[in-house]
Amino acid sequence: MEEKQFFLSPELAQRLGAIDIGTNSIRLMVAEPLKGGNYRILDEEKESTRLGKQLNRTGRLDPEAIELSLSALRRMKKIAEGFQVTELRTIATCAVREAANGEEFCRRAREELGIEIEIVGAEQEALLAFSSVQRAFDLSGKHLAVVDIGGGSTEIVLAFGNLVEALYTTRLGAVRLSEAFPDTSSAEGFGALVDHIDRHLKKHTKLPAFAPHILFGSGGTFTSLAAMVMAAKGQNGNPVRGYQVSRADVRHLLDRLRKTPPKERANWPGLSPDRTDIIVGGLAIIDRVMDRFAINTVQVHNRGVRDGLLLSMIDSAPGVESEAPSDREAALERLAASCGCEMEHSRHVSYLAGLIFAQLAPRYHLRVEDRVLLEAAAKLQDVGYLINYDQHHKHSYHLIMHSRLAGFQPAELELIANLARYHRGAEPKRKHDNFRQLAPRDQNRVRQMAAILRVAGGLDRSNTQQVSDVAVQFGRKRHISLRLISRQFPEVDIWGARKRAKLFEKVFDADLSIEWDESGARRNASSNGNGSAQSRVGEPASKSH
Repeated sequence: MEEKQFFLSPELAQRLGAIDIGTNSIRLMVAEPLKGGNYRILDEEKESTRLGKQLNRTGRLDPEAIELSLSALRRMKKIAEGFQVTELRTIATCAVREAANGEEFCRRAREELGIEIEIVGAEQEALLAFSSVQRAFDLSGKHLAVVDIGGGSTEIVLAFGNLVEALYTTRLGAVRLSEAFPDTSSAEGFGALVDHIDRHLKKHTKLPAFAPHILFGSGGTFTSLAAMVMAAKGQNGNPVRGYQVSRADVRHLLDRLRKTPPKERANWPGLSPDRTDIIVGGLAIIDRVMDRFAINTVQVHNRGVRDGLLLSMIDSAPGVESEAPSDREAALERLAASCGCEMEHSRHVSYLAGLIFAQLAPRYHLRVEDRVLLEAAAKLQDVGYLINYDQHHKHSYHLIMHSRLAGFQPAELELIANLARYHRGAEPKRKHDNFRQLAPRDQNRVRQMAAILRVAGGLDRSNTQQVSDVAVQFGRKRHISLRLISRQFPEVDIWGARKRAKLFEKVFDADLSIEWDESGARRNASSNGNGSAQSRVGEPASKSH
């Protein structure tokens, strides 16, 4: 690699560096943050070290590739230092994540080069790619898939607009498949490759309620696809980012390339020589993902995980304004509204759930801080309607989990998502993956709060906000009574709450009765003149809208 010269003034703004260690290559990006959360690229470097060579067979990083990778990292660190970066982050993905000697590779990088490598999980990798696409394209109003193809894995994010609905990680990578299926020139060999991809996708992904309108693709396979199609159509002057390719073009190109010997592919217009042996495996993944999700158009994104990493660094950099915990109410409202929730209903259920929780807390030793989580879950319980009505509680879980909601920590979001998941439908069970992965004490918290949320939701079954106040009374022999204040008999709401009382009775080991306090309604109307709710347990006289 030729020696670089740097002429940047030390008075310039901070500069950031991001290194992505992949199965096939290592990439560096050096950038300067700009106003508005974007950045200007100062330099990009790539080294094809094939770190994951034969990983599928041996389970280990290749010794020769390790040395090549360490040399590449040494050069990239020097480049970053030459640009006087104020922060350099290095992440490793599939190959290092899977390899038995992955930690040893990271140790050598730390001790020999002074580089601390973060091994990122497959889901984090997918979200970084999605974040990159979010910043580059207008996703509003679209059902879409974001697919990031690497050497060892492919991550798939299904979303509606900027809201993540599902996230899948697979062991389908361009290098991995090319090594496992080296003979694709014959119909039998290519058929075996396609069958393997189809079986893997069927096992590890679920079909969405609505077919995605478009597939946004990131990674070298997609940029190579765009370059080859543009070369074939005489469109070499077009930018790669945003270039659209039809599935027919993908299939036509795949069929021609698989019948061409690797040595002859080296001269293929638009195809980088270091991809000649893995392009068929990569294009086959694109084709089968499009078939699986019934997508006809690919829109190519020339950035991806590395870009998402840089954006996250900029967002968390000193001096970059972010939403404070005090803004979380506004964030809740924005998310609920963007998903088409009935806001008056959501706010009212949140209000009633908070009332009931506050009165149960002393008797059952509920954690005071959980009230905030319960009220948040009540506001977001119906966000899944955006995806599908019948299974909306399950979709609500995924949308909340991937929302990165301002003011809430990841562990809190996980509890909120579980509460939304169980506001209706099946009760929390350890056979459910989302519930099983919680700690036992958190499972108990979810049961308690979900029980309250179900009853509170039932108390506005009519969606008319009739029940203005709730008094919780404790009787003998494990009896709990909810006395409802309403200007008129809330028949539908009482029926709705009783129908949802089973989990409440089980969790709190009590019989629950729900009754209209007619005399309380008269007193309330007389004292206020308008029937508004009286303060109870430190609550204001009326809920905030």
